[in-house]
Amino acid sequence: MRIIFALCLLTSTQIYAQSWQPLFNGKSLSNWKQHGGKATYKVEDETIVSTAIPNSPNSFLYTKSSYGDFILELEVMVDNRLNSGIQFRSQINGAGTLVGYQCDIDPSDRKFTGGIFDEQNRGWLYPLSRNPKAQSAFRKGEWNSIRIECYGNSIQTYVNGMMCSRLIDDMASDGIIALQVHSIPEKDNGLQVRWRDIKILTEDVAEYLSTPDPTVSELSYLKNQLTDWETNHGWRLLWDGQSTDGWRGAKLDEFPNKGWKMENGELTVLASDGGESTGGGDIVTTRNYSNFELELEFKITEGANSGIKYFVDPSLNKGSGSAIGCEFQVLDDVNHPDAKKGVEGNRTVGSLYDLITAKNLSVEGRSKQFKGIDKWNKAYIIAKDGHVEHWLNNEKVVEYERFSQMFEALVNYSKYAGWENFGRWPEGCILLQDHGNEVSYRSIKIREL
Repeated sequence: MRIIFALCLLTSTQIYAQSWQPLFNGKSLSNWKQHGGKATYKVEDETIVSTAIPNSPNSFLYTKSSYGDFILELEVMVDNRLNSGIQFRSQINGAGTLVGYQCDIDPSDRKFTGGIFDEQNRGWLYPLSRNPKAQSAFRKGEWNSIRIECYGNSIQTYVNGMMCSRLIDDMASDGIIALQVHSIPEKDNGLQVRWRDIKILTEDVAEYLSTPDPTVSELSYLKNQLTDWETNHGWRLLWDGQSTDGWRGAKLDEFPNKGWKMENGELTVLASDGGESTGGGDIVTTRNYSNFELELEFKITEGANSGIKYFVDPSLNKGSGSAIGCEFQVLDDVNHPDAKKGVEGNRTVGSLYDLITAKNLSVEGRSKQFKGIDKWNKAYIIAKDGHVEHWLNNEKVVEYERFSQMFEALVNYSKYAGWENFGRWPEGCILLQDHGNEVSYRSIKIREL
């Protein structure tokens, strides 16, 4: 039934007309090359059998040709303890490293098969924490069908007919396809991945794209742009990438004339003395918001501190320091001393500042996925009818009810205890904090619920 969903709009005549090309002829690997580690690839019974070798880097069997717009289909079966993946639109860079998009094959309890990973670059772009129903698509110990659709800046993946990822990204328009065997420890010697029926369609690709599952959210990494899907679902840009429209100083009627710069599509608070609002000061939206989804990217410098606040009332604090509101902490946990303050890490990156510590709530036993300093990280905040969530790089790290007794108790033992009804105001501004360190923001967008 899942396969029928993916192809439901194709007539039998259209299916027959598709010009599929085999990437593997079932007999030899003459159209492929190996790169990276020492895993073995051989042909048995019209199947590519890949065997992992301990203490070897990731291994890749890649196509001699590059592909841009295409639909790729294949079947894969993997040992339950071995991670694997399918690289596409990938390249081997000048340092000899294979980089690019990967459709993950993940039989672990994390269940991210069909998610999209950026190998040796940005890491996870579409983890299945953003589409949890697709975590049931992969079947352990069986042959699984994989379908990858690339058209323009759109990438969609399907596992056994179920849509897993729906990504918009403009990193690469073409590249090689590769079959990955992950590095393994000594105890896992001999684990295998098997591949068969590998074929690709490169003609009239748009005509044969699957109809997306409307319940699967699209994730976009376009800079300061909205996709058609986002516009149709009510998203709008909070910052246009170049002007001060829609923003002002938290304690000003206009945008600060110092301390902030707009350059190359980035909104940057400049370094000053490391204090709260001692440079250009915080900036806030000129509108208030109540129920909303907020998404943006941030990039911190070494030792930096900043924050994304919401339900902010700028009128409450006319003195020194930052405006008052709930805060998604933006921090270098390793090098800024604030990470060691508070209670049990509740001032670390992604946390509800001074109230709730950020922990990975999407995948049990997995740490929160901060990508590091001088790299872009995605923050996502949803607030609806008192329920609030923080997501860091598309994995949930904080969840709370702001009208609950528990939240009230947390506030009463925090630095916000003196602010009446803190965090429970019906609406407020969105704020980007000046904490005296250089931090950049971009692709700031919001959807009112």
